Order: sequence, then structure tokens, then C-alpha cells
Amino acid sequence: MTATIKLNDGNEIPVIGFGTFQIPNDGSTYRAVTDALKVGYRHIDTAVAYFNEAEVGRAIKDSGIPRDQIWVTSKLWLQDFGFEAATKAIETSLTKLGLDYMDLYLIHQPYGDVLGAWRAMEAAKQAGKIRSIGVSNMTTKIWQSFVPQFATKPSVNQVEFNPYFQQRPLRELLAADEVKLEAWAPLGQGNQALLNEPVITKLAEKYGKDAGQIILRFENQSGIIVFPKSVHPTRIKSNLEIFDFELTTSEMTAIEQLDTGHGQHNPDADGVQAILLSAFDVHANN
Repeated sequence: MTATIKLNDGNEIPVIGFGTFQIPNDGSTYRAVTDALKVGYRHIDTAVAYFNEAEVGRAIKDSGIPRDQIWVTSKLWLQDFGFEAATKAIETSLTKLGLDYMDLYLIHQPYGDVLGAWRAMEAAKQAGKIRSIGVSNMTTKIWQSFVPQFATKPSVNQVEFNPYFQQRPLRELLAADEVKLEAWAPLGQGNQALLNEPVITKLAEKYGKDAGQIILRFENQSGIIVFPKSVHPTRIKSNLEIFDFELTTSEMTAIEQLDTGHGQHNPDADGVQAILLSAFDVHANN
């Protein structure tokens, strides 16, 4: 089993998982998740807006691995915000995944009737349909506008994170409530400049690792939950092989100095909600 970290609700989440964003639902997701489970991943991250929940669920079922040994995350999309819509969407995700419960369910994009959606998620948690609840893409500004109104504190906030964007102010805010940060795009979405940073390539040579493994190890040692994505079996396997070495304090500090303080996506920008709503219609294929 991969290492775990305790959430503020007492549940133990694997520190590394497998991401499925932009993997098509043409059998590719099923194959990739199957490969990931075979090499030892026990944490799978999907979402309604990825349109591949059914393939994720089928791969989990066919793996033969006991359900309680796999951590499954999905996320609520904007079209289903509000109490009633979210309540229905949670049931739809469970049906597509073929599961009795999800381990973690997130507010995918924090716009619109977030409070109504959150109440539905709290109710589903009370009913045993979700073990942990959290948010995604919440900046410090968005967090402070919504979370003080929540009856239950989120267990995680899933945001963009990599050595170029280390989310320091947000991490300070989350630490007060013991909220864990999960990284989407932990490798900068294949950013070649990042992968070829001298400090990273030198460490890769020192430890006999590739650049991606150095970055993932840095993030792991920083207390970040990561789930790199790949459809290539060799890369799926290598991304998991980050626990047989440890970066020194000075090496961690050197990578910390790569931080630019900003990322590719700005959830605070004007018009983001409209852009996202028009980009994905999660009801189109229902």
C-alpha cells in the first residue's frame, strides 16, 4: 500500500494518486486506471466533467482489489450546484462509478450556489455516500468568501501546484484548519522549462531519477497530495517510484526558490465562471 496522510476528518488518504483529466472515455481511461492499479496506485481522481467516471468504476471493479483499499475521488460540476441539483448529481456519479460510496467529493469550480451544493455534500456524507468532502480551485479570496459560511470545514483544496507555483499564502490559510492541499498539474502539465531546470536535472542525475520523480518527491516532502497523469505504462509506474530516496533540506530549499508566485490558471479572474460553464456541459451525454 502507498503511504497515507490523515485528513482533518480522521480519514487516511493516499499521498499519491492517479489523475484522469483529459483521458478519453474510449477505453483509454479504463486501460490507464487498470495499469495504475496493477503497479500499486490506490487513489484514483476523476470528475463529472472528465466524462470518464464509468470507465474508472469499471477498472476498479475489474481489478479485483477490495473496495476499501482504493480511494476514489470525483467532483461536482457547475451545472449541478445548489442543494437539489447536487443531491441528484451525487447519485448520478455513484451510479456511473458503480460504487456505494465515494471516498472524496469536491466542489470542482467555486462559483454560483456553492453553499447549496456544500449542504448537499454534507448531507451525503452524513448518509454514508461520501467519506470526505472538499473543494477545488479555491484561492485565498474565494476561500474567505465561502468557507466561513460552511458548517463543515473542507478536508482538502485541490489547486494548481508545482515548483513554479507553490501557493504559499493559500497553504498558510489552509494550515489553520488542517486542510490538505492536493496538486493538479503537479508536473506543470509537462512544462519543459520546469522539467529542464538545472536544479532539478542535477538532482535527477544525483539520485538516478528522472525530472518528474524529483518534482513529485519535492511535492510529497512538502506535504502535498499529488496525482500525476499519464497513459503510458512506463510513466505510470515511474511516477509512483518516489519513496526510495529523500531530498535534503538544502535541496528542498533550492527547489522552493523556483517559485514564481503565479500559475497558468487564475480562478479570481473575471469571466472564469462563464468560460467554464460554456466549456463543459455535463448533461449533454446523459
